[in-house]
Amino acid sequence: MKWFKRILIAIFSLTLFGVGTIVAAYFYVLPELPDVNSLKTVKLQTPLRIYSQDGLLISQFGEKRRVPVEYEDVPQQLINAVLDTEDARFFEHQGIDPIGIIRAAVILVTTGKKSQGASTITQQVARGFFLSREKTYIRKTKEIFLALKIEKALSKEEILTLYLNRSFLGNRAYGVGAAAQVYYGKDLDQLSLPEMAMIAGLPQAPSAANPIRNPNRAMTRRNWVLGRMLEKRNITEAQYQEAINAPITAKYHGAEIDLYAPYVSEMARDYMVNKYGEEDAYTNGYNVYTTISSDLQLKAQSALRDNVFAYDQRHGYRGAISTLWTDTPLATSDIIENLKKTSAVQGIIPAAVMSVSEQQATLLNTKGEEVVIQWNGLKWARKFISDRRQGKPPKTAADILTVGEKVWIRDNGEFWQLSQIPQVSSATVSLEPTDGAIKTLVGGFSFTQSQYNRVTQAKRQLGSNIKPFIYAAALEKDYTLATLINNAPINKPDTRQGTAWRPKNSPDIYGGPTRLRIGLAQSINVMSVRTMRHIGLDNTIDTLVDFGFDPADLPRNESVALGSPSVTPLQVATAFNVFTNGGYLVEPYYISKVTDSYDNVIEKASPTLACTPEVNEVDDATNETTNSIDDPFAAMANEFVSSQQAPIETENSLDNTLASADISSTMSDSGIAACGDENARYAPRIISEQTAFLITEALKSVIWGGGNWSKGTGWNGTAWRASRLIKRRDIAGKTGTTNESRDTWFSGFNPTLTSTFWVGFDDHSRKLGRTSWVADGPENQISGAEAGAKTAGPGWNDFMNQALTGTEEVASIPPKGIISARIDLASGKLTRKTDYTTSFEYFIEGTEPTEYATEEVIEDDLFIENPADDLFQ
Repeated sequence: MKWFKRILIAIFSLTLFGVGTIVAAYFYVLPELPDVNSLKTVKLQTPLRIYSQDGLLISQFGEKRRVPVEYEDVPQQLINAVLDTEDARFFEHQGIDPIGIIRAAVILVTTGKKSQGASTITQQVARGFFLSREKTYIRKTKEIFLALKIEKALSKEEILTLYLNRSFLGNRAYGVGAAAQVYYGKDLDQLSLPEMAMIAGLPQAPSAANPIRNPNRAMTRRNWVLGRMLEKRNITEAQYQEAINAPITAKYHGAEIDLYAPYVSEMARDYMVNKYGEEDAYTNGYNVYTTISSDLQLKAQSALRDNVFAYDQRHGYRGAISTLWTDTPLATSDIIENLKKTSAVQGIIPAAVMSVSEQQATLLNTKGEEVVIQWNGLKWARKFISDRRQGKPPKTAADILTVGEKVWIRDNGEFWQLSQIPQVSSATVSLEPTDGAIKTLVGGFSFTQSQYNRVTQAKRQLGSNIKPFIYAAALEKDYTLATLINNAPINKPDTRQGTAWRPKNSPDIYGGPTRLRIGLAQSINVMSVRTMRHIGLDNTIDTLVDFGFDPADLPRNESVALGSPSVTPLQVATAFNVFTNGGYLVEPYYISKVTDSYDNVIEKASPTLACTPEVNEVDDATNETTNSIDDPFAAMANEFVSSQQAPIETENSLDNTLASADISSTMSDSGIAACGDENARYAPRIISEQTAFLITEALKSVIWGGGNWSKGTGWNGTAWRASRLIKRRDIAGKTGTTNESRDTWFSGFNPTLTSTFWVGFDDHSRKLGRTSWVADGPENQISGAEAGAKTAGPGWNDFMNQALTGTEEVASIPPKGIISARIDLASGKLTRKTDYTTSFEYFIEGTEPTEYATEEVIEDDLFIENPADDLFQ
């Protein structure tokens, strides 16, 4: 009996010692135990994501890829796979599993192998969020007590959700949502049973069992997981057999970028880092929704790229990248290895010339595929001599290529062709007229080559793109579109530049007194200078500042009239937007809202609106249709549009282009303040609605010209090429070329979109040059000196043609205060004639001419009631 008492005493003593040890351990680590309630509001490190206006992913930034998921969104089979693998008694224990600990200890003692871990999922959560991975008894003690506290603070579902979202699963994937994307490019509900088992096996060995790096070990681990699921009766024998025989299908899937717009994403990233700091910006799961239209952005990128290629090709072929061999050909494997060392740029890939025949060549690409380039893809490649000179057109492929050369090629959408990396640069940006939302932005030909954003950072001389603003100031003062300005050499120089500056026309031709409309449409230099002298240099600079240009960029001399200021494309587009929206300087913006990881809006744009709210604004909009019946100009516009083309019906309308009567309701629905709303911000009016209308009409003449060709009085504007491609009358624009063609511009608009294109070299000293005519060249080829109409204009034409295709032409309705009178084309005075020597012209009421060119009297009224076609010339 004595021995029994001793045993009882020993057991009691050991129990008491054990309890005491546990209590002592608890109080020892208690001061170091964190508050587990923080898990209720834990922020998982989630990358920064940038989206287009229509919700397409543009880019994401952050070291960790994570796609947070809710418990309800996780497939039950994936939950089963995780629990059967990691913690089969998860829903039964209270944070630690004594049975599991004993079972693991027994297996360790009997086999010497640690085949099962003793840590529960709750313990792993405690370790993952609060502790290090060092293997010490103190860390294990803390882990146990934290697990018990976590079980009291959170539900089982909440604990498992944290585990599923927190675990590192290899290849920068954190959580099962990210792993599904990284390894299979799928959402969780799209995973198969073998794929779920693969992911469930990764937490304990994300590197060793990685299906991409170690497919054999990964398959072994996956099949073990499937065996556990079979053992726990969560799958059938048939499912098990089918799953273990499934091949490894995992491969790396990068972020699912829907829209590649790197200059936009870099702007958004920079903004977020500056505002929130790099760590928070990259880890707090912010979502930035930009104003970029994915459809228009793709069209802008395509137009810019094609235009740069066109410029580059007409200036000639600069030769091969290098020579891989001369006499003895390299082995195919060696050729491919060498080609892979050269990265592709914007779809331009390296290739080796394998054979050359009369008018074709066979090349080898990086995939080991042979590519045959026919003569159509070779004949452009006359030799580049300089930016101003090209060699003779080639007659055979041997004139261009030699076997063994390493060259660039690309698929142009129709056929493979010889190519090269363009050296010229370009940029484009487009704005919504009513609020300044940036719809497209392309900061250069290739972001991988240069991250320099030319839209916002490059200040380049404006050239003749400045002239609409000069003439707008003159119209605000006392000029009209019919005002005669002397188109003659300027003999009185401006000496404020330190030299005798005498501007000349380009070409150096003068026609005497010429109407302002023609002076702007044909970009006549001396007329712009004389106009600036009329309004005064100070007033000119003040006007340019009103249009948004930085006064520090405006030289205080007469060269400003010809575009000597250096400005960014975004500033130019913002200034032209004033004409589009009727006289308001709206602020451009590119972020519509920012949300947190839970989709709560934390920032929302408050754009400036191009409107002046009035008390009776709604009534006026409602009565617009009725009032237009009595408005001869509305009837005139409607008659013109209906006579020019039939209505176009399409589902592919231009994104976010709103009729004036729809702006308020539509913008309110989108969450952006509308005109008349209490919280709306209003853009300042810098010119009258009437002046904006008149400049717009003159800028239409830049494209459509005027006069009567059948009578010999017809004339073209500088942008006549646009009219050949974009066959609609609601477009307006202006070319721009600087001295020696270092910068070329085209800026223009229709009532729904304003866009600017710039082309030039990043090296300011390099001129765009000129090209010679090629007899067998492309249709509508460009030759001669590079200029705004030839160099930047085709890019704008291509983009606007794509952007406006399928949208209804917008009628031009003069605003209140605009009248029309028939004038004599030679003198700009009133006339009673109705022949080809006359035309209708718009005037601000009270500024129309009062003198007649002739005394001949006819019965027609001077001020029109019905339209004439020549008004639109």
